Amino acid sequence: MAGTAMSARDARQGGSLSSASTSEGTSVRYTPGPGGRPSHSGQPLRVGRPLVVAIDGPSGSGKSSISKEVARRLRLAYLDTGAMYRAVAWDCLERGLDLADGAVVEAAARALDLELSTSADAERVVVRGHDVTAAIREPRISSAVSAVATNLGVRDELIRRQRALIAAHGRRMVVEGRDITTVVARDAEVRLLLTASEEARMRRRGAQLGGTQTAEQLREQVVARDAKDSTVASFTQAADGVFTVDSSELDFDQTVDAVLGVVHAAVGGRPAGA
Repeated sequence: MAGTAMSARDARQGGSLSSASTSEGTSVRYTPGPGGRPSHSGQPLRVGRPLVVAIDGPSGSGKSSISKEVARRLRLAYLDTGAMYRAVAWDCLERGLDLADGAVVEAAARALDLELSTSADAERVVVRGHDVTAAIREPRISSAVSAVATNLGVRDELIRRQRALIAAHGRRMVVEGRDITTVVARDAEVRLLLTASEEARMRRRGAQLGGTQTAEQLREQVVARDAKDSTVASFTQAADGVFTVDSSELDFDQTVDAVLGVVHAAVGGRPAGA
C-alpha cells in the first residue's frame, strides 16, 4: 500500500514523517529537512485524558533514552519495564538463587520488595532497601536477565505490577520494554516499535558501556539476548496497528522528533502540513 505523509508540529521545522502500511504494522520514516536541526519543542497532549505511549524494541535501539526524553517533552510519567526484570535478576544473584530453577525465580519475583522511580528525570531502583540503580546495569546482570525475562511466572507478576503503575498514574505514561504494545499496554493510545540495524545497536550498547566490552560480548548482550527473549515476547516486528520508527540513520534529536511526530499523528490525526 502506498505511504501517506504524516506530520506534527514537533517534526515540521526539522524534517518530515512518512508512513506506509505493511503486513507487520505501520512503518514510519523520518526524513531530516535541509533547514538545520530538528525542533526541540514539546507540550502536554490530551490534558486530563489518558495518554499511554507504549514503546517496544530490541536491545540497543535507544528505547530508554528516547522514551525518557519523550516523557519529559510531553510531561508524562515514565516506566522502564526492563529495569524490573533486571532488579529480579540482581536479587536472585545477590541471594545465590539458581536462575535455572524457574519456581524459585518466580517466587523471588512475587515476593520482591521493589521501589522504582517513574520520573524521567530521576532514575532510581531500590530492592529490599538497597539502591541498585547502577548495579542492575552491570554486564553480569545483562548476561543473566534473559533467564528471568523468559520465566512466564515472572512475566505474569511483573506485568501485573506494570499495569498497576500505569493505572496509578492516571494512564498518562510512556512505557517501554519488550512486549508493551502487544501485552502490557495493548490498549495504549500510541503504540510504537523503535528499532535499528544490528550494527547500530551494537555500536550504541558499546558506547553505553564505555567501550569495556569486546565485540563478542556485545553480540551476546544484544543479538543473543534478543533471540532468547523473543521466545516469550514480541518486539522484533510491529503488530497490527503499531508504528515502526527505524533510528539506524538518525541521531538522538531526530529520533525523538520522529517519535513525537508519531504521537501527535496517532492522537491528533493531523495530515502533513496541517
